[in-house]
This record gives sequence, C-alpha cells and structure tokens, in this order.
Amino acid sequence: MAINYEDYIVDIPDYPEPGVIFKDITPLLNDEQGFTSVIDDIANHFMKEHITKVVGAEARGFLIGAPVAYKLGAGFVPARKPGKLPRSVYTESYALEYGSDELQIHRDAFTPDDRVLIVDDLVATAGTAVAQARIVERAGATLVGFGFLLELGFLNPRETIGKEFDQEVYTLIQIN
Repeated sequence: MAINYEDYIVDIPDYPEPGVIFKDITPLLNDEQGFTSVIDDIANHFMKEHITKVVGAEARGFLIGAPVAYKLGAGFVPARKPGKLPRSVYTESYALEYGSDELQIHRDAFTPDDRVLIVDDLVATAGTAVAQARIVERAGATLVGFGFLLELGFLNPRETIGKEFDQEVYTLIQIN
C-alpha cells in the first residue's frame, strides 16, 4: 500500500519565529505504517550502495538516520551540537534558515573504507547537510549520498549541496 507522506505533515505557521512555516513530521512518526514506510523507502533506495555508516544530525536526524542505518546493516554516527561528545571531534559551522550553529562528529567515527550516507528528516537551506558532508570528507571516508524525508525546494537546497558535492540527493517529499 502506497502512503502519501504529505497527508501526515502538519504546517505550523510562525514557528519558531514569525514568517517561518514549521513542517511537523510527528504525525508521520506516530503512524506505524507511515514511519516504517519512510525508513524502508530511504534504506531501499540506497541498499545497493554498500553503506557502512549513516550520519544523522541532532536531533530529528537521529529519528530517521538511526533506523535507516539499522535497515542497511550499517553503523550510525550522530552529528551533535557543540559540547555533547566526550572525545576529540571535527567541528563544522553552518547557516540555518533563521540563524547559525555548529555540528561535531567524533574524529574516530569513520575509516577510509567507510561508505557514508547522510540522512535527515528535512533539508531546507542544506547547511546541516553540507556541514556533515564536509566532516565526512575531512575524515577521509567516502560520501555516497544524501537521503531526506522532506525537501523545501523553494530554498534551493540541491543547488547549495551541488556547489560542493555531486552525490545523489534523494527525498521522499518535495515542497516547492
């Protein structure tokens, strides 16, 4: 049975600040068929790529990335906010659609043999995706692609990613 993911996304106007329309994915996560289908669709799309690690950014990237890693038989690498990881880290700054932040990943999270997929619930300005990809490449692993549940196409995330990376960007929902 095909699931129309957009039916489960709720728009929340003026959150977290005026003018922003927040895309609430929790109704989709709450639905056992919808959630399972999202994980299966992203994982199945990359199944033949021999992914060894999936990276997900704090915190909603954990919700999609970790189960995709499980489905692919891969390890999961959390990209955390500063100060959350206890050992030596790579740090990368990035711009948000309404501010800026940093992500950190443990320096020992990857080996040169790793084939890495970056997974998140949403790609908007692509700042977090690009930051994670930069760390993957700096660590010497191979970046295979990007998988997202939701893409805000009107913010041109593919163009932003494409300026630095030519790997595939796969999304289940595109909003233009």
